[in-house]
Amino acid sequence: MSIYDEPKIDCHNHLFDPVRFPYRADTIYAPSGQEVATLEQFGRVMDAYGVQHALLVGPTSGYRTDNRCLLHALAQGEGRFKGIAVVEHAIGLDELAALKEQGVVGVAFNPALEGLASMNGVAGLFGRLAELDLFAQIQVQGNQLVELMGLIESTAPRLLIDHCGRPEARAGVGQPGFQALLGLAGSGRACVKISGMHKFAAHDHFQEQAGAYVRELLQAFGPDACVWGSDWPFIREQSRLDYGPLLKLAEQLMADASVRRKVMWDTPRRLFGFGER
Repeated sequence: MSIYDEPKIDCHNHLFDPVRFPYRADTIYAPSGQEVATLEQFGRVMDAYGVQHALLVGPTSGYRTDNRCLLHALAQGEGRFKGIAVVEHAIGLDELAALKEQGVVGVAFNPALEGLASMNGVAGLFGRLAELDLFAQIQVQGNQLVELMGLIESTAPRLLIDHCGRPEARAGVGQPGFQALLGLAGSGRACVKISGMHKFAAHDHFQEQAGAYVRELLQAFGPDACVWGSDWPFIREQSRLDYGPLLKLAEQLMADASVRRKVMWDTPRRLFGFGER
């Protein structure tokens, strides 16, 4: 059995549908052309590759705190999808609870794109996320995580770290940011996405430049705290990426079928409640 036949959940992807859901006027980036990615298009990709469920991530580009496109997909999916929303820091507990009722399992924070200053004043929001048992999904790069450890240690939400922590590929596994990520493995409240290798490794050298980081994460966190994601539709990429080769890369990086089963199926089902009604 190849990875195409195995049960799979894609835990990082985005939808962009500017015809039905126009982008915010103040968006910093407006995906267009081949970056436009509707619910129907993604459904066809999932069906073609045997992907049963997906964790849809509200994007910083295009929509940011406008979650209408995301919530529409959750409603139409009838259980096929869960969501990560983007919200204002001041959002209230009742508003967060309403998002949770619609299939949202966490809130995204993106200091990798928006800078560490974007995390100022989020302690109260982290507290509300913890109260509702929602994830704080954080995308960092380089050594940014080191600067966030005070916030993380003083608050209590479950953590979902994007894209292997986006280390500096040439700096090695000993770089402070990646070591801070590995240190979260023993906390019991953190998990990490085996995803986004194209954000820190050269497209033609994923195995050589990202493999060591993936192996360290799998060893530290274990397959019960790792999930896989494609990052479809690969916005802002300067060279071509395709879904199928990324699945084959996952098969190579996780050669043990029992590990793949946990990372790509059992763990996301448990963490995000796929299959629950």
